[in-house]
Amino acid sequence: MDIELIIKSVMGLVGLLALLLFLLFLTSNNSSKKKDLNNKKPKNQNQKPKSTQQSMPSDLESLRAIVKDKSSTTPQLRQALELIIKYHGTIHTKLGLRAHPDFDPYMDILFTICRHPNADKNMIVTFDRELGRLNPEYKQDINEAITKGLNSRRV
Repeated sequence: MDIELIIKSVMGLVGLLALLLFLLFLTSNNSSKKKDLNNKKPKNQNQKPKSTQQSMPSDLESLRAIVKDKSSTTPQLRQALELIIKYHGTIHTKLGLRAHPDFDPYMDILFTICRHPNADKNMIVTFDRELGRLNPEYKQDINEAITKGLNSRRV
């Protein structure tokens, strides 16, 4: 009796797995068709490009997403870094010798901006200088993050 129950359970799970895989491929196929339709739309060439002065989100996660996006332009990066300094420039004080856990996103931003293809040296230096000015006790950690980012660049 126990073996029969185990076999029926396994067969039921295999059937459920097959159904879920079918649904997975069905939905991925539909989403790729939608992407193809979106790419085939003709673009209006008379339309003006969106200005970089439009309202950019000011929360740290949205600004981090802009910095991490490899397709972000240089003006977008510059504006995102300015907003980070303006609204999120000060970091909590250190916990003894350790950096506060809130420093991790800033370290990630520093590392990412050093590797970004559209970032230039003036942008990196300005962000480094302003973040160091606002948080003098993190200056060494900021320098280490920039060094790691610059060393990780492909030459």
